[in-house]
Amino acid sequence: MTSKSNRTLKDMLDIIIYENPSTQQEIADKLGISRRYVTQLMQPLIQEGVVKRSYMIDLETYETLMDRLDTSIDSPQHSGNILITSMLKSMKNHVKEELKVSVESLLENDSDKADEALKMDFTTNNIFEKVRTSVETVVNIDQQFHVSKTVIYNEIAYDLERIGDYCGHIAKFVINNVYEPEKDLLKNIKKMYKLNVKMIDFSMEAFLKGKIGLKEDLMDLEEKIHEIQKDAMGQIATQMAETSFDDKERSNYYIYISRVIKAFERIGDICVEILDSAGEFHKNIPRTITPRAFRG
Repeated sequence: MTSKSNRTLKDMLDIIIYENPSTQQEIADKLGISRRYVTQLMQPLIQEGVVKRSYMIDLETYETLMDRLDTSIDSPQHSGNILITSMLKSMKNHVKEELKVSVESLLENDSDKADEALKMDFTTNNIFEKVRTSVETVVNIDQQFHVSKTVIYNEIAYDLERIGDYCGHIAKFVINNVYEPEKDLLKNIKKMYKLNVKMIDFSMEAFLKGKIGLKEDLMDLEEKIHEIQKDAMGQIATQMAETSFDDKERSNYYIYISRVIKAFERIGDICVEILDSAGEFHKNIPRTITPRAFRG
């Protein structure tokens, strides 16, 4: 295989690992080559077990393949730690986009965007499975890999998946409810969304880069989330008081919009849990076993 072919092959594998493509055409578009050429490169990889169904990489055969290729070609490092943290970074970016589309569907009352957000959640779940499988494979390959770190990698991926689930709650509200939230309530939702985005960034930066000092900033954001949530729930309570008990459809709307408001709070709580995990991962700071609902 020529040096140019090696470079293309490595680039293709990087795309599969880090960008979670769904079709060969998507891979071809990203590389600027034909789909036929992608198929040509992919077939021996599938036969050797390097690439499995749904474009998942088998790390053990992948590393064997990398050893066979020209090592003089510049390429990113592919150690187990770097691979998994890169996948988590990709997952974080995807979940942030899923949250963005979900909130936009709510603010614009756009059921098409809500459908798009729900489809994105399937990808979130797929990335979670890739991280989990990759962690298991790295442990089998590298016996020096700390089991405790393995658990935390999986926990971070699971936390991001949970954020995706709450995005799904928001999107389902748009699809299933006939009433639109009032403007003042939408303003509070928009504020909570912006705080959530910052909290996701801070928590994942703490985990991916070891910036544990961001905890104080994160806790300030969480306090703001609670303040806005309290105001939003007060708005809903006032509206409920003015609604007849016989209007079941409207009453159901209040129940479901309350769950949407709660989703933003839960996303914030998950971000705090991620940062606590980062403290244990980087500084061996033990996490409290007291549930967050019972902490002072």
